[in-house]
Amino acid sequence: MLSDSEISQQKRKLELAFAGAVSVALFALTFAVTKLAPTYESTAEISVTSKPIVVFPDFASISNIEAKKQQFFDFLQGYVRYENGSVSDLRLQLLSYADIADSGAPLSRRERDWLVDLAIAYNVDTNTTADRVLVNELLLRVDVIPASIVLAQAANESAWGTSRFALEGNNVFGQWCFVEGCGIVPNRRVEGATHEVKRFDTIEDAIESYFLNINSHPLYIGFRQERARLRQLGQRLDPFLLVQELGRYSQRGENYIDEVQTMIQQNDLRQRDRRWMEN
Repeated sequence: MLSDSEISQQKRKLELAFAGAVSVALFALTFAVTKLAPTYESTAEISVTSKPIVVFPDFASISNIEAKKQQFFDFLQGYVRYENGSVSDLRLQLLSYADIADSGAPLSRRERDWLVDLAIAYNVDTNTTADRVLVNELLLRVDVIPASIVLAQAANESAWGTSRFALEGNNVFGQWCFVEGCGIVPNRRVEGATHEVKRFDTIEDAIESYFLNINSHPLYIGFRQERARLRQLGQRLDPFLLVQELGRYSQRGENYIDEVQTMIQQNDLRQRDRRWMEN
């Protein structure tokens, strides 16, 4: 028979063994929970930092013509609104610089550098030393383009988003480039011609390039002057009047103007101008 002291020692050993087993079990449970439970914080970080993937819609698969048109316009509308918003912000900054120049005060070095950088981007001669002259020329160029015109031209040039250039290069405006390898070689390019249809990484890039093209290329100075005239008169930017100055956008000339105006009229695209108040 065990003595009282021996019994006490045995109990102590059993208690220590049990405590050890519990500790091991708790450690294993903690490890399992840590590894297997959903990592909400990590998931949240991914959702914030990951860029959305925008897939160009398969407009060719939409058999209903009216549905295809509306989906095409709806797809591009947000991009156009964003670009017009960006241009509007630049224009507001320019107007504040115009006020400074009118007051007779010189622009600061930082303001002048910003102005020159913008002038270079919009293909404006920066050799002038007069701040007001530079601001005036930029105000002629840095301005919105009614969504009705942008959407109608995109539909016309890309065959409602089904053209080869839209699908392979996000080019919904048929914009050209002239460096070998800069884009897609047209199948029906005239012998001796060297142009390609520019390839863009995203729809955003294509729209930004289109805006800069209309707002800076010498071919469209008539468009910019008509827009400025309407501004001075305090009138809305009438897409029908402005489109008349875009005949040189296409080799089809007057026929092209008629096509774009018809698209605006038949699809009630001026309503989209009113919706976003872009003028």
